[in-house]
Amino acid sequence: MSMLLKNFIPLCVVLFTVVACNNNCSESDLIVAIVPQPNDMVQQEGAFTVNSKTAFVLPENEKLAASVDLINQRFVRAAGFALKTTSEKPGKNYIAVEMDPSFSQGSEAYELTVTTTGVTVKAASERGAFYGLMTMLQLLPPEIESPTLAKDACWTMPCIRVNDEPRFIWRGMHLDVCRHFVPVEFIKKQLDVMAMFKMNTFHWHLTEDQGWRIEIKKYPLLTELGSKRIEGDGSEYGGYYTQDEIKEVVAYAAERFINVVPEIELPGHSLAALVGYPHLSCTGGPFQVRNVWGVEPDVYCAGKEETFQFLEDIIDEVVPLFPYEYFHIGGDESPKDRWKECADCQKRIKAEGLKDEHELQSYFVQRIEKVLLAHGKKMIGWDEILEGGLAPSATVMSWRGEAGGIEAAKQGHDVVMTPGGWVYLDHYQGDSKVEPVAIGGYTTLEKSYGYDPVPAELEGELAKHVLGTQGNVWSEYMYTPELFEHRIYPRIIALAEVGWTLKENKDFPDFLKRMDPQFVRLDYHGINYHIPLPEGLVNLVAFTDTANLEFTSTRSVKMVYTIDGSEPDQNSTVYESPLIFTDHATVKIRSVLNSGKMSSVRTIQVEKQELVPAVAVETTNAGLKGKYAEGTFIWVKDIESVQSWTDIVVTKENLGTINNYQSPTAAVLAGYFEIPEDGVYEFKTNFDQFFIGDKLLINNDGEVKRFSRNNAMIALAKGKHPVKIIYLNNNIGGFPQSWNHFVVEYKKAGDEQYTTVKLEDFTY
Repeated sequence: MSMLLKNFIPLCVVLFTVVACNNNCSESDLIVAIVPQPNDMVQQEGAFTVNSKTAFVLPENEKLAASVDLINQRFVRAAGFALKTTSEKPGKNYIAVEMDPSFSQGSEAYELTVTTTGVTVKAASERGAFYGLMTMLQLLPPEIESPTLAKDACWTMPCIRVNDEPRFIWRGMHLDVCRHFVPVEFIKKQLDVMAMFKMNTFHWHLTEDQGWRIEIKKYPLLTELGSKRIEGDGSEYGGYYTQDEIKEVVAYAAERFINVVPEIELPGHSLAALVGYPHLSCTGGPFQVRNVWGVEPDVYCAGKEETFQFLEDIIDEVVPLFPYEYFHIGGDESPKDRWKECADCQKRIKAEGLKDEHELQSYFVQRIEKVLLAHGKKMIGWDEILEGGLAPSATVMSWRGEAGGIEAAKQGHDVVMTPGGWVYLDHYQGDSKVEPVAIGGYTTLEKSYGYDPVPAELEGELAKHVLGTQGNVWSEYMYTPELFEHRIYPRIIALAEVGWTLKENKDFPDFLKRMDPQFVRLDYHGINYHIPLPEGLVNLVAFTDTANLEFTSTRSVKMVYTIDGSEPDQNSTVYESPLIFTDHATVKIRSVLNSGKMSSVRTIQVEKQELVPAVAVETTNAGLKGKYAEGTFIWVKDIESVQSWTDIVVTKENLGTINNYQSPTAAVLAGYFEIPEDGVYEFKTNFDQFFIGDKLLINNDGEVKRFSRNNAMIALAKGKHPVKIIYLNNNIGGFPQSWNHFVVEYKKAGDEQYTTVKLEDFTY
């Protein structure tokens, strides 16, 4: 389809004259801002108002009736009335749904026509009709999504014709509930929003090294033991879904025309299963559910027949819960270390005439494929399933870039393109110093929106193998439901448009305009979406003469600030140019969306400082001197309870004494380091606390120390300066402190590159 925008002004934000509206509606109530962008849309004159006498006209059809009920629930909540349903179309004041099998070859296609007398949705399938109704809802004001009565809303929509169908048949979201678990109601909430934006696939990642999350009745230890882990602070973390809850979610998704794909990881990422059934490993265990992130070397043993019987039994229970044709088997990041040392695995390699452990994985996956085919299922897996030979009917989910998807498509296999650099929603979407801690990466809203699932190598005939794309939500650093949503939205909505809208009809500035009312809809659903924060500075800015504070953001948003210590609001001073200071100040600044929704507040302490003088000491011994104690210490205050310390000089050679996450410790260390010239310097480190002289410069106490987030500045004179380091070798939030480099980094204000101070660069 081609985009027809007759008489539309730029950016598709169109104001219509109100016609026949019973309420006092202004033109601004009628904004055409549909997401995903329809592929064929024509403006017409006039408008239609829904009221308590409007009739829903539909043929006798159970699925259509369920869709209409979802629409009616909105009117009951937000408008205070329900639309009556009938099979007889009146002359006016109707919303009619018409089924026509010959309407389009696309099962998800629809035509929506709004005139001054009524609304008509035509489609060849119930799914297409549902999408037409979702578009209709977006023509109404955002208040239609309100959970309570919206007294002043005007239920008027502009006259328009939309003829639409998606570019791709797979428009999905993956959700990892293993690293961090979410309840059923949270999943339903996300399914509601996915449906609003015509997403049709929910990929449910149910098993991992860090937790088994689905009830298997034949193997109760999978959940009795495998669903629970002991965190680094000694607390127990767990949760799983009963089979009844699984059915509930699948049914809920089906009502919204969302297919649910289960993922049962194999042969790797399987430690949680081995905890209860260690005989299925190569070593026999014993095991504990992994409480740190990363990849576990212990996997299912490929040489034992019991392994395959176990997995077949699990599949026998899981398949009936998920009617969709696809079944995801993982297949990624499966280390071969244990297989190389395992007599059973080596025997299997020899017996099957396999070349190596990569072909053994291919053998493993192909055996599982046969089990799934016997159940009438299509197997899908991460792109590692290509290694050693691809299973005959497998579909590949390409995550390590696009190469795996390209290779699979060239072999004639279908692919879902999910390259981490564009669609991994656990990545940072802003400056790591101001955003909540994440796994890494940098994937802005604009970058996600700009992704094209069909690489140049697959254009033409091979493009038919690209089923679509999905956003992948990996939950290592999503410690609360609110953090899940903060990472998911609005990037998943950008990917909804990537999956639906033709490439030539996409436009990022226009998308941002159309998102303005969508943010209001998300507010009504209680979604904690990401709002870009003011970026560009650390939270402690030091200067000796004049400070110049310049703020940026990942997209164009208004920023407001105060310098009197008060919280900024919509009426505060708008940031338009760098702020200049010649004395101490406290700057509080936040972003404001067009809807009026505000971001959290950033507080910047601005300090005018004199150069801290260097000290005249002779120190030549490399390392740090201090004391350490064994035990689990989460907060710095916890070391106050230590009864017995051990003196230590920490050098590069003995760092492991205090730096092994399996043997937690605390250390208080002191020494000196040298500054090359007078100046103002910015420091960063992941140590729990870092002092220069008596000044606590960086305080990471109690935080997940994945990346340095509390950088700070200080004015220092050339020469040696005393430092104190408090180092807690703990595991907070699944990330051990010992995984960080034992370093401090600094740079002179205005410089780009940091200088690294390693352990051997300190002296005592």
